[in-house]
Amino acid sequence: MRKTNLMKLLFALMLSVLLVLAACSKDSSSDPKGNDTKTEGNAGKDKEKDKGEILFSQDDFEMTTSNSGEPIGGTLNFGLVSDSVFEGTLNWNFYDGDPDSQVIKWFDESLLDMDANFTYTQDGAATFKTEPYETEEYPNGVTIEFTIRDNVNWHDGEPVKAEDWAYSFEVIGHPEYTGVRYGPDFSDIVGMDEYHAGKADTISGIEIVDEKTLKVTYKQSNPSLLTGGIWPYAMPKHIFKDIPVAKMAESDAVRKNPIGMGPYKVESIVAGESVVYSKNADYWRGEPALDKVVLKVVNPKTVVQELETGGVDMINAFPGDQFVDNADMSNVEFLANIDLYYAYIGFKLGTWDAEKKRVKMDPNAKMADVNLRKAMAHAVDTDSIGKKFYNGLRWKATTLIPPSHPEYHDADNPGLVYDPELAKKILDDAGYKDVDGDGFREDPNGEQLVINYAGQSGSDVAEPMAKYFIQAWENVGLKVQLLDGRLHEFNTFYDRVGQSGEDDPAVDVYGGGWGVGSDVNPYGLYGPDQMFNFPRYESEKNSELLAKGVSMEAFDVEYRKQVYKEWQQLMTEEVPVFPTLYALELVPVNKRVVNYTLDRNVNSLYEVGVTQEEPFKAEKKKK
Repeated sequence: MRKTNLMKLLFALMLSVLLVLAACSKDSSSDPKGNDTKTEGNAGKDKEKDKGEILFSQDDFEMTTSNSGEPIGGTLNFGLVSDSVFEGTLNWNFYDGDPDSQVIKWFDESLLDMDANFTYTQDGAATFKTEPYETEEYPNGVTIEFTIRDNVNWHDGEPVKAEDWAYSFEVIGHPEYTGVRYGPDFSDIVGMDEYHAGKADTISGIEIVDEKTLKVTYKQSNPSLLTGGIWPYAMPKHIFKDIPVAKMAESDAVRKNPIGMGPYKVESIVAGESVVYSKNADYWRGEPALDKVVLKVVNPKTVVQELETGGVDMINAFPGDQFVDNADMSNVEFLANIDLYYAYIGFKLGTWDAEKKRVKMDPNAKMADVNLRKAMAHAVDTDSIGKKFYNGLRWKATTLIPPSHPEYHDADNPGLVYDPELAKKILDDAGYKDVDGDGFREDPNGEQLVINYAGQSGSDVAEPMAKYFIQAWENVGLKVQLLDGRLHEFNTFYDRVGQSGEDDPAVDVYGGGWGVGSDVNPYGLYGPDQMFNFPRYESEKNSELLAKGVSMEAFDVEYRKQVYKEWQQLMTEEVPVFPTLYALELVPVNKRVVNYTLDRNVNSLYEVGVTQEEPFKAEKKKK
């Protein structure tokens, strides 16, 4: 048997095994609380003090509401915690920040479900099967055939069709597409490169077989396809077909009147501030338990008051710095899970080349010296930050693959450990010395070195944390100042860091955070042609390892684990960014709410309900 045929057979067999395992995982998880939670009720009780601090961990929380009772319909009030308005790009193809995704998830959803291992299953709105695709040009390709269920409809009553799913690919691949989704997951489709370059009017690797059946052919079989590598969102073609692609993101169909296929319909929007949803009685999984959902932006400074008074029943994420003082809030239950997230410090190493659509490193950038970057990483005590500011709800991060992906997170890699004396030695050896005696180091050429740090506002600890970083760097002799002398709200921050494709030259270092998604593949954040590669970093070794991580060989899990172990070590050595904190996703839920879970193996927003008309209010605390 030829090697290519053997690999084809292996791929097909492995996909079959994945699907069987996924189905078994789904079926065996009848307990929606999962097996990792150990206590009931609110955390914050009978905790021992460690060095004068109350520390928490995942073991102190449930993952699913323990409240009992039957849903009565009614209205759920959902708080989106933010110190600024949400941007309002309410379509999966175009959004680029978590606040908008929190709005979208109530009215639109993926056509494919995932299991606890982040693998696509056959339980979603579409099922699929695979077959090898072998040509002389693409000997290791694969064709995936999707079938959309008959009872899946858009909110206006039109059925969700194969052409809607195909249209989503066509929009993202279009030369005039203005969003950030385009990358290897799309360019790996046969014919997409030609279409994206404007050399073809259609994508040859996408075939609409019939109204409910779609075939997508990929040039290369790779293990990421079934863990988030397939774009799972459709787009209502009958709504968007007459809107130029270049104008879609700003259109009313995205901003004012979005529709989806999810459990609730958008009824009204106050731009950036609130959304009212009504029940989608035709939802394919079953009739939703709530009559309405009202989403509103809640400032971090007022979130506790909103929860205590019942102004909101739940929020997307509770500020970890406020938890200890409110852990005993009587009218809510705190849920938690390891977040798909890490915070990090990033170094600007270049700019985005809009014409070539790739990063362009600048050898003369202020932060180009890896020794300077390493020293700044060694100067920061992230373990103390997690304890001091978050009481253990966030903890020291070591690598750029978080423990939410335990199979690939390298727990043996200590990262860049806190060692200020080592930081000083690295700077001394690299020529960063205090020439003029003012207490701050000059650069190796003897020139003044002032580093601008961009930080985000939005929480009670944002300012003291920024001061903590700046003081830590000052302690090793580096003069770091806050960009513009202040913190910046979410949208402004990311605009200046580069989400629009324009990098503010005043930014040298910045404090960011990433939600990493289901697929462990880090290409979308660190690939050389990725807009989200904000440090504007590339290297031959980085590209090599990222390619190996999605190769045919990477279907061998042990091989893939080794590749990503090497990649985590490479990023520790080259330090385009360094991780600071991992986190628990912490969500307080009013005790009238039932059937809400943070278990990612359960797609159950439609089952969330309330058991009484009015929310429980917190008991007044005794003074």
